[in-house]
Parts: sequence; structure tokens; C-alpha cells
Amino acid sequence: MPRDRVTPSRRKPSQRAAIRLMLLVFGLVVIFDFGFTEPSAPEAPDASPAGGLDRIIAQIQADLRPEEAMDTMRAVYSTDRWFNFEKFGRTAEYLQSVMRQIGLEDAEVVRAPADGVTQIGFWTMPLAWDVKAGRLEIVDPPVPAESRVLADYQKVPTSVCEWSGPTPPDGIMAEVVEIPPWPAAKIAATDLRGKIAMTDANPQDLKSALVKSGAAAVINAYSEEPTLEDARQWVNAWGDNGWAFTKTSTPLPCLSITPRGAGLVRRLAAEHGRVRLKATVDARLYSGTYAYTTGVIPGATSEEVLALGHTGEEGAGDNASGVAALVEAMATLNRLISAGRLPRPKRTIRILAMPEMYDSMHYIAANPERIKRTIAAICLDTPAGGYDLAGSIYTFYMNPDVASSYTDAFIAKVADRYFSKLGRAWRWHRFGTGTDSYLGEPTIDVPTVWAYSGNDVNTPHHSSADTPDRVDARSLRDLAIVSAGYLYYVANAEEPQALWLATLSQARGYQQILDAASPFMDETAGASDQGRLGKVLGEAQDRIAYSVGRQTQAIYSVLRLLPEPRREGARASLEPMARQIVEFGDAQSDRIRVAVAQRAKRFGVTAAIQPAPPLDPEAAVASTIVVRRKRFGTIPLDDLPQDQRRGYPSGAWDLVPITALYWCDGHRNLAEVIHLTRLEQGPTDLDFVGYFRFLRDHGYVEFVKDQ
Repeated sequence: MPRDRVTPSRRKPSQRAAIRLMLLVFGLVVIFDFGFTEPSAPEAPDASPAGGLDRIIAQIQADLRPEEAMDTMRAVYSTDRWFNFEKFGRTAEYLQSVMRQIGLEDAEVVRAPADGVTQIGFWTMPLAWDVKAGRLEIVDPPVPAESRVLADYQKVPTSVCEWSGPTPPDGIMAEVVEIPPWPAAKIAATDLRGKIAMTDANPQDLKSALVKSGAAAVINAYSEEPTLEDARQWVNAWGDNGWAFTKTSTPLPCLSITPRGAGLVRRLAAEHGRVRLKATVDARLYSGTYAYTTGVIPGATSEEVLALGHTGEEGAGDNASGVAALVEAMATLNRLISAGRLPRPKRTIRILAMPEMYDSMHYIAANPERIKRTIAAICLDTPAGGYDLAGSIYTFYMNPDVASSYTDAFIAKVADRYFSKLGRAWRWHRFGTGTDSYLGEPTIDVPTVWAYSGNDVNTPHHSSADTPDRVDARSLRDLAIVSAGYLYYVANAEEPQALWLATLSQARGYQQILDAASPFMDETAGASDQGRLGKVLGEAQDRIAYSVGRQTQAIYSVLRLLPEPRREGARASLEPMARQIVEFGDAQSDRIRVAVAQRAKRFGVTAAIQPAPPLDPEAAVASTIVVRRKRFGTIPLDDLPQDQRRGYPSGAWDLVPITALYWCDGHRNLAEVIHLTRLEQGPTDLDFVGYFRFLRDHGYVEFVKDQ
């Protein structure tokens, strides 16, 4: 399309810049007019970076074998559905054999410690756990034989909660007591000795309280989708102080029943006054290993691109399908490379199939030099839901803001290139916790995007209803194609591709800045006094400046794709793009300033409205503190009893303390960290100063400066 033809003599430079920036936002300037040029020799359209992506996707799509991915999914499910450590080992060995069959090199099974003591980062590795049988049945009052058994591990593995303690060989026979929706402290103070406690709250959140109550065993009656009356929830967290069972956790027996079974128990209790149950669990907790598998498509250099899918789950969708999609993505790429249809990539592509969090952390800790050479990653979690259901739309989660990267814009481009041709909806989402997508955080520094499709109502998360027949082969196909396209393009990216990826980041950056600014236009229109206008202007300038900083970082992040000697020259090519982002941010701030001035005139105020700085009562103290992190990853507090946490949240999944921790770099003061966290996550009532002092007092962080 034609460029802006207004001559310099007819418009001021600032006007020309503003017009040009607005044209850029709406795609009215060709993408390569950003301070660098394509190679001087003309190239065919499909030889351009964008055309190269289309060609890669088309070749992958033509060669992919969804039926083989479905077979892999079923095989992983067949062992992982039992979710004990002996079966996890079998899954790892199966995947090693598959990786070798599809031609991957260096396929190996790694056995991480599962001893309940070893810490990786601040996460304590779980104890190994095996279970042979688990059964729960109604003893009194008498019921028909077909209704008597409420849970049986051999028929439905989710009948037993992971890390359940064993019962005596002849079981536990006791009255069942239903726990009302009480606070944990009240449950802990309740005398449940000699009783079997039943709760329709997620029991993993109450484990410590139930131990203190003296309950002989626990029945999980909680379900994420209670309308599925014959499905039972998988309880996969049974530590006293957090997710996994560690050396200090209590071996409390736990079984899971269906909503229909829970209804029967309640009905019998109402009719007969009490119900007696017999619980039997044949399980053992021991020091063992937590197995995972890795293999590679070798590249020409020692750099790597990483694909993560987690094993060790009971479900076909979550997450046998994620592992299967990555295996098929790797198989397809290797076939295309072996046949000469795709060149061998510049960088090695590695697959890592491992139990969630614990084994990805072990891999990171065990391979520090390799991690330094890993330039990007993708993680798959719950990725193959029903094709035509709103709840199963593909969502691509981005990096945390502190790690803003070109990979955010690129995964969106790959998804758009592929899904737009199918007419299938997709969306992106800001960073979220909950899976192995944390690698982008600064102490690891591997930008990582996360693909997720969720579940429909018939296949709830962590449920016995998550079976292979509910995995949609079309969803599995789509994710394998998108993942393979992402992995191969990044693995093969050199300077032309890096510069194109920077333009994608710039284009996304314009939209992010516009999205940051737009709400303040509405707030300006609704402001009713001068003070509110000053606050709106101050917040708008702050938010826009923050967004500009994140988007310029994403542009410069492509430099990591280039050899060190070429980075300085490439940086000069990126500077105009970054400068245009800054100018666009300035233009948006000017736009709001003008709107504020116009609104002020309605109140009879003609003096310029001054931006009001945000007020933070913690700022005075927080500005005297500088926090330095001691280890990579988050801080789950799984080695600290809950009654010693002073009410502060676990940092395993809670987004606000995790975000704040990521911003702590040993240089920013805590006031800056708090401010950046609120810009990223919005208002929060977390006592940041108290929280970080609590972490310091327990040895999780150190203060470089304090007062």
C-alpha cells in the first residue's frame, strides 16, 4: 500500500510522526519500513520470513498423522491413569521407546529423586507412592449389593487419592461424619477421632486441618462438575503443607466417591441417623524416583528449543493428549527433515515429557548449561478438548510481563496463520500460573508460551470422566501442527526471521499500548471533578509508560536469536522500531491529556491538569528494601507448616506474590516491585512489606538493602 505522501513542508514533524504511527497501527505501512531492509536480491514470496512460516505449516499439515497421535495418547493414558510411581516409570520407558522409533536421538529416561526431602528451587520433591488396591463400602445400614461399593481403585483408579496413606490390612470401619463448609481452623478444632470425614470441599485444601481433627480417614465428595453423577474427582495433592506428600506429611487414608455415591450416603444418614463405612487402602509411601523422558532432533548448533508436556496425570485429555501432540509434532518434523523436505534446523529441538513442575524443575537444575543455551519453549496442558465447544477454544498464554518476549507475538501469529484457514476460533491470554510455563521468569530466562484448550462440561478437569473417547482427534491434530510450526521456525530462525519476529512484536505492541490507553478515555469522560481528572491522567501516563517498556523489551528480545557478534548491528536495526513504539506511547498520552483538558473546561478549569501520582502507604518503607532471590522458581512454602505462615499465601500458584517475586532482581527496591506488580496484576491488598520480611525471616530471600 502507498506510504504517507504528505510532504514535510505541509505538516510539522510531530504531526507527521503521529500520523505515521497511527497508520502503522492499522497496517497501512509495509512492515519492512522499520529501519532495515530485506536482502537486496529479489526473493520469491514464499522465501520471505512470513511466507516461510506458511510453507512450514503447510508441510507439517500434509505429513502429520493424527491417528498415531491418538495411539500415543491411549498408550500414555493406559499406564498414567493408575497414577502411581511404578506406572509413571512404565510411561517414561514407553515414551523412550516411541522417541527412538520416530528417530529422535539421545532418548533417555531420567529418574529424579522422590524422597520427600530433596529440594529443587524451594520445591520439595515428593515421596514415591504405590497403591495396589483401595475400596470403600457401606457396612451399615444394609443396602443392595449393587450400591454397597462406593469406591474401588481396581475399577476406577481415581477412587483413591494420590499419596493416600494405607489402612490396616483389615481396613478401617467407622461412622462417616460430613464436614460442613467450615473454615480450616474450625475443622482442626473438631474432634473426629475414630470417624471417617466426608467433605464436598476440595479435601487437599483441608488436609492439615483434617489431620489435626484426628479423622481416621477422609472421603472426597467434591467434584468440579457435580452434574456428572458417576464421575469422581482426582485428588492429586495430599501434602500437609502443600501439593505433594513430603517426608513430614501425615499418611492419612483418602478415597474419592461420585456425586451419586455422596447423595446415597447423605440420604442414608438422613433416614437412619448414621452410616458406617469400611475403608481399605493397600498403599505404601517410600523413597524412590520420579521418572521422565527426553529426546532430541539434533540441530547444527548447541542451542535448543524446548517442548514440555507433562506425564503423571490420570486423564486422557489432561495430559496424555498434550504429550501425544508433542510426540507427533516431533515425529512429523523428523520425517520431513529425514526426507529432505525441511532442512535440518539450526538449533536442536528437545521434547521433555515429565510429571508437572517437579520434574521440569529437576531437569532445569540438572542441566544449567543446557538451559542457558535454550532460547525458547512451549508447554502443552489439557489441549485436546471437543472441537466445536466454546469451553474448548484454544488459548495461548503469554510470558509474564517481566519476561516480555517475541514468542508472545509469534505464537499468536502461528495460531492465526493456521486457525484462520480452518475458521476455528482461538484466543490469547496473559500469563497464568498452574503448569510448566514458568520458564520465562528471569532466574531461568527461557521465554515460554503455554497452549491450553480446557474441557467441556462432560470432561471436567481431573476427573475419571477424562477418558480417551473424549479426546478429539481434530484438536490433537491442530495442536500438533501449531506446536511443530512454532518449534521448527524458532529452531531455524536467523537474522531475517529475527527481524520479522521483531515486527510482529512491534505490531502487537501498538495494540497493547492502545488497549492500555483506551479505558482512560472512558474514565476521563466520566470524571466529575478536577481531582479525579488528575488521578486519571497520572494513572494513564503510568500505565502507558509501563506498556511501552514491556513492548520495547519484546522487540529487543529477538537479539537472542543471533550470534553475539551480530547482535550490536542488529540492535541498530531494531532501534527505529523501539523508538516508534515510544512515540506511539507518547501520542496516546497526548491524546488522553487533550481529553482531560477538554473535560476540565466543562468544570470551568482552564489551567493545565497535573497528573496525580499514585498513593501507596507502603512506599516509604518499601523504597528502603531491595530483595534478592536465592533460588530459581517460586516459593510454595511446602516445608513450612501452615500455622507458621502468618496468614501469607503459598507462592506455588498465587499470581500476585509470584509476580512480585519475578520482579525482584536484587536492584529494584520493593516500592518499585510493588508498583510493577500492581501494573501487571491490578489492585491487591497483599501486605508486600510484611510478606517479603516473612520470606526473609524464613530464609527464602535475602535483603540487599533494608532501611
